[in-house]
Amino acid sequence: MYATQNLTQTIVQELGKDIVAHRYADCPFPTETELCETFGASRSVLREAVKMLTAKNLLAARPRQGTRIQPESNWNLLDPSVMNWMLEREISLPLLIEFTEMRLAIEPMAAKLAAQFASTEQLLDIATAVQRMEAAEDGRDDPLNSDIAFHVAVLKASSNRFLVQFEQMIDTTLKFSIRFTNRSKGRRIASVDDHRATWQAIQARQPQQAAERMAAMNQEALDIFRQAMLKEQLA
Repeated sequence: MYATQNLTQTIVQELGKDIVAHRYADCPFPTETELCETFGASRSVLREAVKMLTAKNLLAARPRQGTRIQPESNWNLLDPSVMNWMLEREISLPLLIEFTEMRLAIEPMAAKLAAQFASTEQLLDIATAVQRMEAAEDGRDDPLNSDIAFHVAVLKASSNRFLVQFEQMIDTTLKFSIRFTNRSKGRRIASVDDHRATWQAIQARQPQQAAERMAAMNQEALDIFRQAMLKEQLA
């Protein structure tokens, strides 16, 4: 029996991961009665979980038609949970490539806007993230978290409410992509120099340079993923 307090979220997590992993590809999606028995949940709790999965476009529930799994093309890929489940099911190079292409469209613009409009406090947040990355080189901070902190700080410093909405997407995807790119480059942490150069352009209020330096970092990651996929195809 699952803990009552977290039961709805537990059902969402379990079913979400199973759906994204295509565990129901060869069998019908369980009925409401079957799911209630599986999770030891009441119908009201289960329906709330189904409603949450429906909001992510993973499920479609209609009266007298039951609940069915939506095609992957309908899934809300910008939902952090869906992204996380997709990345957890396998290290998919095509998926990492698509995410990085999205970052390449978003982050250079965020850096450009940050160079124009970032407040003193926001600039300090970016500087702090760079300092954390420097500390990570000596083992005094976490390499992954400090790198993510930098990219999130730049996104927030754009002062664009729509770009800031991509924070969770950037956070989620970087947790997977950074490990892959660092391993491919034979190092434990990302290049602090590259991040520092982007920060310096933002601090100097040089929008174009900031955008170009951020774009270069994303392009390098994209090139690594594309080369890795090409090797897989040739193997």
